[in-house]
Amino acid sequence: MYHLTRTVRIDTDMDCAWEFISTPRNLNVITPPDLQFELPADLPEDMREGMLVTYGVALPLLGKTTWVSELKHIEVGRSFVDEQRAGPYKFWYHYHQIAPTADGQGVEFYDRVDYALPFGPFGRLAHRLYVRPTLERIFAFREQRLRELLEGEPGA
Repeated sequence: MYHLTRTVRIDTDMDCAWEFISTPRNLNVITPPDLQFELPADLPEDMREGMLVTYGVALPLLGKTTWVSELKHIEVGRSFVDEQRAGPYKFWYHYHQIAPTADGQGVEFYDRVDYALPFGPFGRLAHRLYVRPTLERIFAFREQRLRELLEGEPGA
């Protein structure tokens, strides 16, 4: 089992932060373009408990693959989980949380991903060479896009 955590401070308010992260369609705008992320056209605007989201993503050597996530443990205005039901990982559990900063001048976005890969030793090798660096890159891209979209920095 692997773990990845990130905490990012964004100069925005809780309502704006929640509105953004609780809109499933926004996942598309915070995912690097090279992953060729595709959401269904009929995706609802708001998340709800037990909602299944099916999307396509491009993976090297595997090509385009389908990923199905269930949205669960939703605490409106605070947190939720997306858990893979079908996809490239053996296990994927992503906890998202927002909280006001200690000084009240922004919002902390906290992510914790617990994940496992299939294929035993080949999965461990793939993790070291590709999966972990790709996840690090995805989360760096997300931080940049959150700043652009929620703080109004140039390039939004």
